[in-house]
Amino acid sequence: MDKANRRSSANSWNTYWEGAAGAGAYTDGGVNHPAVNRFWQEFFASSAGGEQTTMLDVATGNGAVIELAVSQHGIPATRISCVDISPAAIADVESRFPGINALVADAAMLPFDRHQFSIVTSQFGIEYAGRDALFAVHRPVAANGKLALMLHAQGSSIHDESAANLAAVTRLQEAQFIPLAADFFKKGFAAVRGADRAPYDEAGTTLSGAVKAVEDILREFGPRIAGDTIGRLYEDVAKIHGALPRYDPDETLQWLDGMDREIRSYADRMRTMIEAVIDQSTFDGLLAHLQSQRFTIQRAEPLMDAAQHKPVAWVLVATRETANAE
Repeated sequence: MDKANRRSSANSWNTYWEGAAGAGAYTDGGVNHPAVNRFWQEFFASSAGGEQTTMLDVATGNGAVIELAVSQHGIPATRISCVDISPAAIADVESRFPGINALVADAAMLPFDRHQFSIVTSQFGIEYAGRDALFAVHRPVAANGKLALMLHAQGSSIHDESAANLAAVTRLQEAQFIPLAADFFKKGFAAVRGADRAPYDEAGTTLSGAVKAVEDILREFGPRIAGDTIGRLYEDVAKIHGALPRYDPDETLQWLDGMDREIRSYADRMRTMIEAVIDQSTFDGLLAHLQSQRFTIQRAEPLMDAAQHKPVAWVLVATRETANAE
């Protein structure tokens, strides 16, 4: 991902974290899946050294991995550092874990010394910063320290879900549902105030094509697609239409404008998630690189979803045997 795309991705994720502060840790870019939690539980149970541990969490989001480290495995927040490119994400983590060393920084340019931390982690984060960042994330790991990564995998359930979400949202945008609904409501509010009703009726006829397109999206992808955003938008527009005189024109149009921004930001997030997926060749190359840097690989495999018989992610755990290689 080039710098311009990373900047766009950072903006869309920061907008998300601004609205998600304090939300559950495994949401939209993480995953609410028992296999994810189980992986980290097993990792910390075999790795954490309590108050002697120093930890770095890269591209931390709202601190899913930190939450487990602190609350269930006894690593003091004062011994943990984290970075994320989103100021909103970092502000949330700082508020929830007093004493943590939380920094706004690009994961491609980590502001830490080499061989500094006994544990370095990243859950669905480092891959967003590009291949160079992925292949350099081992540098802060101390001798005998551990690196643990959970990475978006090509063909995973998350990858497929993100692709479906993006396809649905793209079709919503192509149908011009939101701008057509805004035009329909503007002319409807004018008609309520006594203006000619003909423009309102014409706008309704035009909007009906977009309504059908949204109904087709929900029928094809299901009502929960895109985090239920499309379904809620469709229902709310219908609700307003059914009782237009009871709604404030300015508030209604502002709401639609906000939904338009939300949809665009959501599409950006889905797009960057798809672009960040790691294929088999890149994963194999990462393992070879770590071995060349004197890491011993303990675990390197797809994390499986037993119900779907599909991978959820790549997982990787490795130990640095010496600090001499770079």
